[in-house]
Amino acid sequence: MRRPFFLVALLPTVVMLAACGSPPVESQAPSDARHSDPALGSVATSNGRIVFMRGDPSQETGVAYTVDPDGSDERRLVPEGNSEFPTWSPDGTEIHVFCCGDGMVAHFVDPDTGEVVRALPQPDPSLELYCGGSWSPDGKRISCEGFGVEAPSLNGIYTIRTSDGGGLRRITSTPDGFDAPADFSPDGERLVFTRFVDDEPVGVFVTELDGSGLVQVSLPDLMLDDTGFAGSWSPDGSQILVVARASEDDHKEIWIVDADGGSPRRLEMTPACGGSFSDASSAGCYSPEWSPDGSMIVFTRSSWDGKTENIYIVNADGTGLQQVTDGGADDNPDWGTYPPVT
Repeated sequence: MRRPFFLVALLPTVVMLAACGSPPVESQAPSDARHSDPALGSVATSNGRIVFMRGDPSQETGVAYTVDPDGSDERRLVPEGNSEFPTWSPDGTEIHVFCCGDGMVAHFVDPDTGEVVRALPQPDPSLELYCGGSWSPDGKRISCEGFGVEAPSLNGIYTIRTSDGGGLRRITSTPDGFDAPADFSPDGERLVFTRFVDDEPVGVFVTELDGSGLVQVSLPDLMLDDTGFAGSWSPDGSQILVVARASEDDHKEIWIVDADGGSPRRLEMTPACGGSFSDASSAGCYSPEWSPDGSMIVFTRSSWDGKTENIYIVNADGTGLQQVTDGGADDNPDWGTYPPVT
């Protein structure tokens, strides 16, 4: 989902994200424009808080913010420098970010203060590890996209402890490509990920944590998201969100598939996602994540010409679409449990 592959594959998009040197936004009320479009229905916003990334054309980097689901109380994380591809801990006490000029070190941020509270060392000099794709349900481990420094046979997904970066464990092996980790299943026994060969996605898969029981859950007749989004697992464990498009000339759409790969269906909403790049009524929808209770979905929606990206929420059945941010360059949302679980 949020991974170092983005730092290469998404630079044309990331360069639109907000400047790292911008002053913190302590609080921002919802813009009236977000609720003025009659095509956007009202939605009973779920609890929790959304973290997302904003960037700037001049900076090829991004800054993480948190915001309430109704668009209020927007706050910057990490007062200075970059803080990209944020993900909430399961209990809402921390947020992982790639930050501080070192994308190979896992950094953890206090959502109340926005300050970095911990950074983990690299556990193995034979590997390049980019950790932060997802947290285990108990919050004790985090997934990593791994590359062999000299040996491609070491390419694959790994996990480490969130406490100290130790306890390195390998999940997958992909010597001819790489795997982009996404969500753990709610029971902590499986992981969903996207496999790439020659920098192109070949499928979204689910695997046991020992690498066995590999099942492809992606849509064979559609083009997968080539930016590295690898799936979001519903809190009840039954469904996975994936992103695909009909052709290279069409915008991305959100799909829901059963966790065993069955019953794929497009998430229908009004105004719709997808359509041709040349159609001024079209829009791209991607980077979806479930709300903590599974009743809603947060995602990024881009304009037909790709010049603006903002965060939206919608009910899980596609009704009640509502805009959350209006920064114009907002992406990679994650909806966390907040205030923290005690």
